[in-house]
Amino acid sequence: MTKEIIFAGFGGQGVILAGKVLCLACMSDGKSVSHIPAYGAEMRGGTANCSVIISDEDIASPVIDKSDIVIALNKPSMVKFEKSLKENGLLIYNTSLIDSKPSRTDIKTLGIPVNAMAEESGNPRGINMVVLGVLAKLFPEMLSKHAHFTAALDEAISERNKKFNPLNIATIESAYAKDYVLE
Repeated sequence: MTKEIIFAGFGGQGVILAGKVLCLACMSDGKSVSHIPAYGAEMRGGTANCSVIISDEDIASPVIDKSDIVIALNKPSMVKFEKSLKENGLLIYNTSLIDSKPSRTDIKTLGIPVNAMAEESGNPRGINMVVLGVLAKLFPEMLSKHAHFTAALDEAISERNKKFNPLNIATIESAYAKDYVLE
C-alpha cells in the first residue's frame, strides 16, 4: 500500500500540521512516510500545501508527480491541485468554502462541509483535524488505529498548545464516526 496525498489550503488552516500529524501517526503504525511542506510568501491567508507519502515499503522519492488523494480546503487549492490527481484518484474538497464542483470526471470526489463539521465538534479552528478523521475512516489500510493520532499530536503540537489536544482528538473522533459516500 502506498498513498500519495496533497493537503492544500491557505495559511492558518493547518494543512502543514495535518500532514505532519498524519505522518507521525502512520510512523507509529510502522509505515514509511515522507512530508514536504510548501508555504506561500504570506503567513496567514497565503497559500500552503504539503505532499505526504504513506507506504508499507521504503519510499524512493518524496516527490509526488500524480497524487492518489488531494484535500482542497479552499477554491484556489482545488483549482490548482485537481489536475495533479491520478485517474480514479480522490479529491476531498471543503464545501464550506468551495461553491462549485470539481471539473474532472475521471476522479472520485467527496465534498464535505469541513468548516461546519469543525464548528459542530466545538473546534472551529480544527478543520485540519476533521480531515484527519475523514482520512482515517476512508483508508484504514493507511492507519490501522486512528488512536495513533493522540501520540502524534503530543509530538507535533507545541507545549503551550497541548491543552487543545483533547479537543483535537474529539474533532478527529467526530469526523471518523460519520459515514462518507464518494461521488
